[in-house]
Amino acid sequence: MPDRPNPARVVADADVLAADLLVGGDAREALDHVRAHSWVELAASDALLDDTEALVADLADPALAADHRERLEADRIDVDHPEGDHPALASAYRGQAAHLLSFDDTLRSAKAGLTLQPRISVSVRPPDAFARLFDPESLHEAVVGGEYRGPDRDPRA
Repeated sequence: MPDRPNPARVVADADVLAADLLVGGDAREALDHVRAHSWVELAASDALLDDTEALVADLADPALAADHRERLEADRIDVDHPEGDHPALASAYRGQAAHLLSFDDTLRSAKAGLTLQPRISVSVRPPDAFARLFDPESLHEAVVGGEYRGPDRDPRA
């Protein structure tokens, strides 16, 4: 496994994936950046999708939760990790993601950062910060190369 994470790979915690579907707002804006660029990837394990499906089923409807999971499964980079690991953290580590989006204050705390940094190089931030700071032009130059021509996919498709 390479030491450096992929700067074009993102993990969204179950709370962000559910908010994207049910609320919109910052979660949707952040994940629209991912969906709008074919070279930016969403990494997620089955355990992370399990958590998301359970959360959406609890807050809304089991059928909607199953449909949402099906779409996420089709669009994600599948990540395996040991049972019992935190699904979002493990997805970031095992999926070599540079970004982890979460509303969980404990994951974004200074204490968590000090614990994580010796083990994994990942930026944990809330969706609004990612949406504000996402710079597709410079990221494209670093990851893909060549001229950035803007988003190449419809994030709603």
